[in-house]
Amino acid sequence: MNANASFTRRSFLRTTALGTVGIWTAGPALGWAKALAKDKLNLGIIGVANRGGDNLRGVAGENIVALCDVDSNQLAAAAKNFPGAKTYQDFRRLIDQKDIDAVVVSTPDHTHAVASMAALKSGRHVYCEKPLTRTVSECRAIMDAARRSRLATQLGTQIHAGSNYRRVVELIQSGSIGPVSEVHVWVAAVYGGMDLPKSYPPVPASLNYDLWLGPVEYRPYSPEWVPAKWRNWWAFGGGSLADFGCHFMDLPFWALDLRYPLTVEVVDGPPVHLDSTPPWLIVRYTFPARGEKPPVTLTWYHGGRKPPMLPGLINEDMPSRFGSGVLFTGTKGQLLADYRARVLLPEKDFKDFTPPAPTIAESIGHHQEWIQAIKTGGRTTCHFDYSGPLTETALLGNVAYRLGKKLEFKGNRQCVQDSAALRELIRHRYRRGWKLS
Repeated sequence: MNANASFTRRSFLRTTALGTVGIWTAGPALGWAKALAKDKLNLGIIGVANRGGDNLRGVAGENIVALCDVDSNQLAAAAKNFPGAKTYQDFRRLIDQKDIDAVVVSTPDHTHAVASMAALKSGRHVYCEKPLTRTVSECRAIMDAARRSRLATQLGTQIHAGSNYRRVVELIQSGSIGPVSEVHVWVAAVYGGMDLPKSYPPVPASLNYDLWLGPVEYRPYSPEWVPAKWRNWWAFGGGSLADFGCHFMDLPFWALDLRYPLTVEVVDGPPVHLDSTPPWLIVRYTFPARGEKPPVTLTWYHGGRKPPMLPGLINEDMPSRFGSGVLFTGTKGQLLADYRARVLLPEKDFKDFTPPAPTIAESIGHHQEWIQAIKTGGRTTCHFDYSGPLTETALLGNVAYRLGKKLEFKGNRQCVQDSAALRELIRHRYRRGWKLS
């Protein structure tokens, strides 16, 4: 690279993210652009085990310069594979490391926002696991920060990169089943329905429990939330809806150009638990018309609940039994899909159907989309401006359930039923020493 270049590697990466790389047409900048297309990025990884381990493997072709995890055993195990990386238990110290170009956040939901915001405000591109945040207010703040920064962002909805989702979107958008006004989304996952533990053992020696808690109010350590069961509890996550809503509702959001719901209403569910998420739930969302596309009603089910019409649609010959899935209903028929399979219904009506020619290119890989966007100034498919409304929609289902009221929204996303109780469920509240900085 030209030593006389008047701007740094970091400023160039930021410039490409702003989409203005085209103005740098000669001299050192052009040479730097060509070099960066081949150069490896310097990545910092926050959370290195479980989903974090999967994401780390997804970006391992780049230059891993920093690793962070609150568990010293997990951190040490990951560091063996990246001996040149600096290690941290506090992600805020990782953000202080000057040579990092971009950050991968794979923590539990309750620390997504503080880690992602710190990275964005420091000028780093961000890949964050889904859901984007634990609360609606955090989601809106992260979306706004990402929009202002115009850095490359990607939510960890990896199924979005799969071929099957692309073919489903093409079928819907080409009008194969006609205009769609009804969607059903269901997942088999069960979290929650639990009472607080009755005893609290000592914190494991390897775990920095205070850093694991991060911004949430202190509560004693329990293996019922660390390391793997935190999705059962409102303090740390949002159960099945927050977890799988971003995966399965992603498909209708993409295919139907959905954004924010007009109403959110719980159809059925168990009694609200003060601490634990619902093991099953049915939520109905309504979305407005989008141009010539009609209004849409989307019904969510989890914990073994499914659309009542589903048993009559599934037969033994189908490639998937659709324990979890999405059902689109249009004026000409229905489309049943999950991560890997899709079926047009009634099957007899589509016996001689010729699907449309593919129009959506195959993904280079969910993580690689993000890497390429950083290097070229392009845009990812699950950038935060797309993924924010998807996350918020999932979170609002939990809000309506806990509030016990139907939510109705104005065009500015202001809830008609605004109240102190609603604000308590939508807004984040951090303990002393933590903020969205």
